[in-house]
Amino acid sequence: QLVESGGGLVQAGGSLRLSCAASERTFSDYAMGWFRQAPGKEREFVVAISSAGWTTYYADSVKGRFTIARPRGGNTMYLQMNSLKPEDTAVYYCAADPSVSSIRTIKADYWGQGTQVTVSS
Repeated sequence: QLVESGGGLVQAGGSLRLSCAASERTFSDYAMGWFRQAPGKEREFVVAISSAGWTTYYADSVKGRFTIARPRGGNTMYLQMNSLKPEDTAVYYCAADPSVSSIRTIKADYWGQGTQVTVSS
């Protein structure tokens, strides 16, 4: 019910915008977030946004470079990634949960299938 897109290969310093589209149902009353998992590593929290979109939480590693957005009334969430670094290489997942606290602890009721982001040096 969540589908990510927008991943790809980019050089260090470049930008990508990921999208997370909801289907079959609306998540307007759910908190949402982005996570990533690099090969051989555990899934890590990237950013969360409250259901109303008023509050955001960013991992220190992406603060100032990544921006989350969820336009009101829409069914798509975005992650704008700027100044990308090789260490940002991972599969990126979006997720939705009634609780933003759960999102921040990498727990969610709904998950997408992931999109690969590769940053070359």
